[in-house]
Amino acid sequence: MGKTTVKASSDIALVKYWGKKDEILRLPENGSISMILSGLDTVTTVEFDEKLKQDEVIIQGESEEGEAGRVVKHLERIRDLAGQKTFAKVVSQNTFPKGTGLSSSGSGFAALTIAATKAIGMELSEKEMSILARQGSGTACRCVCGGIVEWKDGDTSETSYSESIFPADYFDIRDVVAVVDEGKKLISSTQGHALANTSPFYQVRLSTIRAKIELVRKALRERNFDDLGKLIESEALEFHSILLTSQPSMIAWYPGSVEVMLAVQAMRREGIKAYFTINTGFNVHVLTLPEFETQVKEKLSKLSLVINTISAKVGEKPELLETHLF
Repeated sequence: MGKTTVKASSDIALVKYWGKKDEILRLPENGSISMILSGLDTVTTVEFDEKLKQDEVIIQGESEEGEAGRVVKHLERIRDLAGQKTFAKVVSQNTFPKGTGLSSSGSGFAALTIAATKAIGMELSEKEMSILARQGSGTACRCVCGGIVEWKDGDTSETSYSESIFPADYFDIRDVVAVVDEGKKLISSTQGHALANTSPFYQVRLSTIRAKIELVRKALRERNFDDLGKLIESEALEFHSILLTSQPSMIAWYPGSVEVMLAVQAMRREGIKAYFTINTGFNVHVLTLPEFETQVKEKLSKLSLVINTISAKVGEKPELLETHLF
C-alpha cells in the first residue's frame, strides 16, 4: 500500500476509432493511430489508506458523481486484480479543459491506472497497463504509451492494446488547439459509439480503415507532413460524417469549429503548412511544423470565435512524479 503521483498526457487521434465490438471491455471496431500531446496533461495522485471508509475522488478541485463513479469502478477493478480491499483517495487535475473533446478521460484514466497499480504494489508491463487502462476509458489505453501510438483492434481483451510505433522525437509535429468553448460537449463518446452503426456510411468506413492506417503509418515513417496532413484532415471529415448521419444525428461542431477549419484551409493557400482534425467535441486541433507554429497560433488567436489556444508537441510516456510505499 502506498501513495503515487503520475502525470499522463492526452492524445489526438490521427485515425479515429468509432464503434465498439464489446461495450464492457471497450474493444474498438477498428484500430487507430494517435499522437501523445505534451502540454495537455493530467496529474493524478492515488493514496490507499486503511482509515478510509469509502473511496474519495476529487477532480479539478471538486467531486463529480458521474465521473467519480467511473473512477471508483476502475479502482475496484484494480483492487480485484491485486487481491486488496483498501479504499483510496484520488486527486486529479488537468492542465486543459475536461469534457470538451480533448481526450481528458484518456489522460485521466491512464494516470489513474498507473498511479493506482503502483500505489497498491503491482508491477505491470506497458502492454498489461494498456489493457487495464482501456477498461476504464478506451482512449486511455493509448495514453499509457509515448510518441506516436497504434491501438490494435483485437477481438479479445488480451489482443486489444496500444504500443508506440514511433518515439516522441521521431517527427517534430506541433499541435495548436483552437479552443472555441470550454463547456462540456453535448454528445458523449459513449452515446456516439452506440449509434455508429445507424449511419449508412459506417460499414463503408470500416471497409477502408485498415488501408488508411497503413497510409498514415507510411507518411509518419517517411516524415511526409503534407501526405499526413491530407490524410488526417480527410479522416476527421469522414469521421464527422458518421456522426452527422447517425440516427439521431449528432452535430458536434460549433460555429467556431467551422471558422477554424476554414481558416486552416486559407492558411495553406498562403503557404502555411497546417491541417485540422477534431475528436468528438468542438475544439479543433491544428497540426503544423515547428517553423509555422507561431504564425498558426497568431492567426487562430485573431479569429472572432476562438477564446484561447493551447500549444502541444509530441509527448513522452507518462511520468512517475512521486511514489511512497508504506
